[in-house]
Amino acid sequence: MKRIVTLGMAIMMISNSFAQTVVPANPFPKTINVSGSAEIEIIPDEMYVTVTLTEYEKKGSGKIDIEKVKTAFLNSCRSIGLPDSLVTIASYAGATPYSWLKKKKKDELFATIAYQVKFSNSKKIDELVAKLDDEATQNFQISRVWHSNMQEYRKQLKIQAVKAAKEKAAYLADAIDEKIGEAITISEINDQPVVPFNMHYNMASNSVSQYRMEAGSSGNDGTDFKKIRLRMEVNAVFALK
Repeated sequence: MKRIVTLGMAIMMISNSFAQTVVPANPFPKTINVSGSAEIEIIPDEMYVTVTLTEYEKKGSGKIDIEKVKTAFLNSCRSIGLPDSLVTIASYAGATPYSWLKKKKKDELFATIAYQVKFSNSKKIDELVAKLDDEATQNFQISRVWHSNMQEYRKQLKIQAVKAAKEKAAYLADAIDEKIGEAITISEINDQPVVPFNMHYNMASNSVSQYRMEAGSSGNDGTDFKKIRLRMEVNAVFALK
């Protein structure tokens, strides 16, 4: 009997011990959960253009091969002040004597090459377009825009969003005669910039002449690219005291 009582007391002590450790006291019995945001519009200073070039037949001169096409294009880039470092090969394709795609001489396949060119403003883009070979240029497309200082903009917006959340929490707490204490959690809700797709003229033109017509009708002065909208949102929980 004594042994049974002793065992029962031991079980009770263990149960009490577990109860004390499993259910700790809540250090923040009262909290307020708020969101904060900050937004800015940025004029892009990096424009990436893809230009696709191809060999072609010129009346009275025969075939203008891809090497001549490449040389003419790169010289055009240099003539408007673009260094070679801003011009890179995006893709290259050409038929070989061993290609199963090769057709008869009258239906010969032409080699093509695509370059990606980085610009800092739209005026330079128009300067290049004015120098492009209409016959060699198959496609001209503004593939994307960006800003060189994007990381710093995002950092500053996140700081502003957190401050906005704290300010909101303070005036909401004040409405019920409370004060906010320390921040318990801060989490990001949105961290993606909204990049514009439609520019001052179409992003993609199937021909250089179409691009020139669209750019001319817009009265482009080199400053009319749509802005990148950058918005940051956070969720914050503050203690009430």
